[in-house]
Amino acid sequence: MTQYLEFEKPLAEIEGKAEELRALARANEEMDVADEAAALDAKAAQLLKDLYKDLTPWRKCQVARHPERPHCKDYIEALFTEFTPLAGDRNFADDLAVMGGLARFNDQPVMVIGHEKGSDTKSRIERNFGMARPEGYRKAVRLMEMAGRFGLPVITLVDTAGAYPGKGAEERGQSEAIARSTEMCLKIGVPLISVIIGEGGSGGAVAFATANRVAMLEHSIYSVISPEGCASILWKDAEKMREAAEALRLTAQDLNKLGVNDRIIPEPLGGAHRDPKAAMNAVAKAISEMLEELDGKSAEELIRDRRKKFLDIGSKGLAA
Repeated sequence: MTQYLEFEKPLAEIEGKAEELRALARANEEMDVADEAAALDAKAAQLLKDLYKDLTPWRKCQVARHPERPHCKDYIEALFTEFTPLAGDRNFADDLAVMGGLARFNDQPVMVIGHEKGSDTKSRIERNFGMARPEGYRKAVRLMEMAGRFGLPVITLVDTAGAYPGKGAEERGQSEAIARSTEMCLKIGVPLISVIIGEGGSGGAVAFATANRVAMLEHSIYSVISPEGCASILWKDAEKMREAAEALRLTAQDLNKLGVNDRIIPEPLGGAHRDPKAAMNAVAKAISEMLEELDGKSAEELIRDRRKKFLDIGSKGLAA
């Protein structure tokens, strides 16, 4: 059963009524509800189009966090072959919030790394809701270093509310681990491509997304802090998250204007969770195009272009 967001309640009512009619017809074969159900379907389709025509930043946050949205594991299973997971940071432990390993993309050997939030209660707890600890970032450093050694392009899939802020994580050097991961992104002499598939939260996202090419799904978000956290700090009221979302300019569209992301990947109408296969195909197409753009560049060119990209962030928007 589809989980509806707060602003989708009118849509839920219409689609619910259409399903009720069909359930009655299945129970009583003499009932003919085809016309009524079709009319409700048409009304729901138009309402869905109207709702998603011009989403506010806060509504985009809700869509980016939708529990049925495809996650890193789903993309790896759908888009990559021969995936061989690599575990642990060889220092403390394996962090299940970060998954990564060797794989093939369109038969090309690559290293894929991403945040995994989990899809049900058990897996979400195991994955810590995609909030990585220091060992998760150190695992990413290890895998990126390996990719650099063997000349493998790195593809990262970002979907995290942010790095885990717990006591143990801080004791084990959370900020240092994030900084090392960001540093490794800047150092490796292979193509590095990042796709924000849901939430891109704070340094926890930057540690994977300091890439040659950064793409964002149409309804994903990328920000230094969550709207709720920003509202709590600025207004001492988390309920001001709508105003904070507007001010943060965290949507793919705003960030593209500022030069933070390089491209926006279109989503199916109603968000990636309504048609995961179409969303994944769009991501695959974007990754393929970005790899092609970087093909043939030397290690020095890749490192120089990557550094320049991040030094230039914001100048595009300021010039406009």
